[in-house]
Amino acid sequence: MDTNSRPDTGNPAPALSPGVESQLREVRRLYDGCEKRPHFSKAYLQMLSRYLRRIIPSRASLLEVGCGGGELLELLGNKDSTGIDLSPGLIERARERLPGASFSVGSGESFEAERQFDIILLSDVLNEAGDAQQILERMHAAANPNTRLVVNFHNTVWRPLLGLATRMGLTRPRPRGNWLSREDVANLLHVAGWEVVRKEARIVVPHPLFGIGTFFNSILSPFLSWFCLILFMVARPVKKPQPDKSLPSVSVIVPARNEAGNIKSIVERVPDMGAWTEIVFVEGNSSDGTWEEIQKIIAANPDKRIRAFQQGGRGKGDAMRTGYAQAAGDLFIILDADMTVPPEDLPKFYNALAEGKGEFINGVRLVYPLEDESMRFLNMCGNKFFSLLFSWLLGQPIKDTLCGTKAFSRENYHKIEASRSYFGDFDPFGDFDLLFGAAHNSLRIVDIPIRYQSREYGETQIDRWRDGILLFKMAGYAARKVKFI
Repeated sequence: MDTNSRPDTGNPAPALSPGVESQLREVRRLYDGCEKRPHFSKAYLQMLSRYLRRIIPSRASLLEVGCGGGELLELLGNKDSTGIDLSPGLIERARERLPGASFSVGSGESFEAERQFDIILLSDVLNEAGDAQQILERMHAAANPNTRLVVNFHNTVWRPLLGLATRMGLTRPRPRGNWLSREDVANLLHVAGWEVVRKEARIVVPHPLFGIGTFFNSILSPFLSWFCLILFMVARPVKKPQPDKSLPSVSVIVPARNEAGNIKSIVERVPDMGAWTEIVFVEGNSSDGTWEEIQKIIAANPDKRIRAFQQGGRGKGDAMRTGYAQAAGDLFIILDADMTVPPEDLPKFYNALAEGKGEFINGVRLVYPLEDESMRFLNMCGNKFFSLLFSWLLGQPIKDTLCGTKAFSRENYHKIEASRSYFGDFDPFGDFDLLFGAAHNSLRIVDIPIRYQSREYGETQIDRWRDGILLFKMAGYAARKVKFI
């Protein structure tokens, strides 16, 4: 196997969104100021390397993304080692620690590979990533068919304990974290083109404690996987199908009520995807001149495929169904006009559909840290509760039921539409109509994490109490239809 050949670099790193760049700046700032590791952090690295050495052969060529000062690479001891990290200061320390290894400054999100490796290691990287999916996608440039991607990340059960340890100075300060569950990481690997071949949970006591911790970790870890601190996954690259010459076309459907201030930005920021991309605005009962603004923007952009319609009924669900009926593309992607989901994220939904990663792509706002004021606390609690409830009802993991951004093919929408009579036409939001229909037709639902942003124009049109009661009613109706039968 030739691990030194330069891979095809015809896949340049995509532009980073403002939210991702902000997270990377925070990570760089924090680690640039990190002088030394607390004792518990050093002990943790020793324990971590013990388990990683069981997965990573010493003879393998090894790339670590987020290598820090090279401490873990030193403990692993691979002769052919390469590391990248955001912090220039930490990279200088890594070069001093391991003069025979190769190090460079950079982020996993914009990684450009110069060779391929036997092993790619992401150790505690996804918990602090600006865009976890993009990192996993970029790793393909450094992989050959026999490469193994090794990922370890913190178990969400440990979130309060790790927060307490950081405040007590037992571990180094950390940037805002992405608390990813096993299902989240497995889903991200699937979407990014990796197949999980091994899973393992380890470390119930994150310190040797004079041999006591080592004993408990050796004996109890296999029986307490739900409580283990560290979750490991090993994945292999999935061979991508040859691209079809006839790419699918895309309709971006935008329900818009009282969103006049966002129309221009939507048209400017929605990227081109597939054979062609059209934007389908559906305006309904606005009082701020949204319809007039749409007409103005259409006239100012004759080179773009933009169409607009006014809904005959009321509610977002009715607007979305109007859009589906008028859309001309092969694939439908919904984008809420409030711009809380960046339009730059839409290619993730397109790629997941076009590459066959899933048949119904569901946006998730509850993985990455939320911007201040982007989601009120009670709304977030309600979203988490209903995601658990509907995951149980529908038999597929659904982390966020009310994210407005979803994607599916025209063909599968017609299946959902045909099954609407089974559940009834009672959903004013339009989200549950789609989720119920997708589950009823056994479509493969795949979650795509997005960075949820504060709206810049207008006010939210959600009433948490009224809509919460309605969600309970829909949950009860769905339970009778799909669970208690």
